[in-house]
Amino acid sequence: LFIDWFDFKIILGKNGVPVAENFRMEQSTIADTIQVGQVRVRTLYLSVDPYMRCRMNEDTGSDYLLPWQLSEVADGGGIGVVEESKQDNLAKGDFVTSFNWPWQTVAILDGSLLQKLDPQLVSGRLSYYLGAAGITGLTALLGIKEKGHVAVGANQTMVVSGAAGACGSLAGQIGRLEGCSRVVGIAGTDEKCSILVQEMGFDAAINYKKGNVAKQLRELCPGGVDVYFDNVGGDISDAVISQMNQNSHIILCGQISQYNKDVPYPPPLPPDMEKIQKERNITRERFLVLNYMDKQETSVLQLCQWIQEGKLKVRETVVEGLANIGAAFQSMMNGGNIGKQIVSVSK
Repeated sequence: LFIDWFDFKIILGKNGVPVAENFRMEQSTIADTIQVGQVRVRTLYLSVDPYMRCRMNEDTGSDYLLPWQLSEVADGGGIGVVEESKQDNLAKGDFVTSFNWPWQTVAILDGSLLQKLDPQLVSGRLSYYLGAAGITGLTALLGIKEKGHVAVGANQTMVVSGAAGACGSLAGQIGRLEGCSRVVGIAGTDEKCSILVQEMGFDAAINYKKGNVAKQLRELCPGGVDVYFDNVGGDISDAVISQMNQNSHIILCGQISQYNKDVPYPPPLPPDMEKIQKERNITRERFLVLNYMDKQETSVLQLCQWIQEGKLKVRETVVEGLANIGAAFQSMMNGGNIGKQIVSVSK
């Protein structure tokens, strides 16, 4: 029984931009029998995400992420279908997921580490469990609930950077559903900005590659910024922070602009921004969704309900074939995706 997989080559040093050539695909064999507690699965979908850039370093900068090893199979969020099972609660035909799914077309996995999925909750769109109904959606929802301090009727303005990405596109919509009166997104193309406003219900969107971001923010957020869902860090975040109100809140979700640099996480603010943060009592605490897994079940059900009701619009950028996962990762890191970047491995 043959499988294809990616072996992973780490780029040299912590500073650098990942490219498709950092990956190679090989053909290998797996056992034709499984042991008690194991399942053989066929991979359907794999996820590539910005946090994976940290796994390209020997020191990931995080105690919950292990580095990818040279010439070993890479892994990440994945979904598959059970083809054979010796795990009591899983049967052939069940759909399952894991945060540590190997980048293989077929794999033998420990059944106890897999989560069974209900396709009906996402109207048959299983890939949503890697995005809007998975860790990505949970990050957006729980980030806003736990760190955003959004209150219905409080007339709050939310700004989202990386707003057309997997998490940002959901965060803006969830901010509105949770009570924000105005939502402004920051993205990198006119197409993305148009989708945010026309499809996802943002009040306005800024193309940060055109014009002065700070000036546009002042025009679009005349009452200042109360909640900032930060996916990017760097100069864009500085422009937002400079216009945040007293006792406002930063939801520190990601810092993609800094991931190719040798800096600590979260990256420290420049001195002038740090001064603003302290003077205005702006909260900026690291947010890790894994710390709130006791709220996972009810939160996923909420996300699925919003999706079914059409209140949460979902976008995916799908690349076909395991052979193209390296290119999909590179494209995602360069902002080539709208919504969640998904790799479809098999049907």
